[in-house]
Amino acid sequence: MADSPGDLRRMSADAAIASLYAAHWSGLVRLAWLLVRDQGVAEDIVADALIALHRRWDHLADRDLALAYLRRSVVNAARSVLRHRTVERTYVAQHGRAITEATAPSAEHEALDEVGNAGMLAALDRLPRRQREVLVLRYYLDLSEAQIAHALEIAPGSVKAHASRGLTALRAQLGADPDRTTREDR
Repeated sequence: MADSPGDLRRMSADAAIASLYAAHWSGLVRLAWLLVRDQGVAEDIVADALIALHRRWDHLADRDLALAYLRRSVVNAARSVLRHRTVERTYVAQHGRAITEATAPSAEHEALDEVGNAGMLAALDRLPRRQREVLVLRYYLDLSEAQIAHALEIAPGSVKAHASRGLTALRAQLGADPDRTTREDR
């Protein structure tokens, strides 16, 4: 589909976006959800990223990097949502009103809670933003260090450092044996 080199170069904006949507919508929504924990907001983030890509399609230097551009857009939009939430919470805390969530937990959130991943999600939430982003991109989307570096606009060495620090912090939070390593950690 849209993953093979050369396919996107020859497509019109409409055809390319339709192809990217069909192949990557659910994965991009899950990426956004893992960062913002709200299904509706995650879907809005991905829709906005696809619309922005459509608008810029004729001006892209390398159309084969469209998926990487979408991932970067999703991560950046999730950051904006999280910054906005922080501002809202600060405002509410200063003015003495309680925050109420407008949406119920997503089905994905409830399913993860059901199978016992609530501790992992809570531990991920406590990580610094960059470590959380690197770990989600690495272990959820199975991106390479180079792809993560491109999506987050950081050096590949920084990806390694954030991943290492994030995994160490997760192990400490979850009480894992620090001497036990998995194949993925090496």
